[in-house]
Amino acid sequence: MKIEYSKHLLHRLILRKIDHELPRMIFEQSAEHYADTETGHRIATMMSGLYGKPREVMVAYVIEGECAKLLTIHPLKEGQKENRIVSGRWRKIT
Repeated sequence: MKIEYSKHLLHRLILRKIDHELPRMIFEQSAEHYADTETGHRIATMMSGLYGKPREVMVAYVIEGECAKLLTIHPLKEGQKENRIVSGRWRKIT
């Protein structure tokens, strides 16, 4: 599958000083993918070394035909993923 980065994602990588390959790695290697019922986007999460310590990082994306367009990336705050799952906002994609 072809992977594209949105302009917003590229800007966030610079702003947050995140390695350019991290979004692709999270998308391709994550075992956890969710549907965000609020935005309609898909979410991939994975633990990664970020800012000198392990953090869970999310990448929002959409699938357009044979292309995955990665939209944004950010580290999750403690409990943020669990809260979104429990509230029903994020639903596991099997």
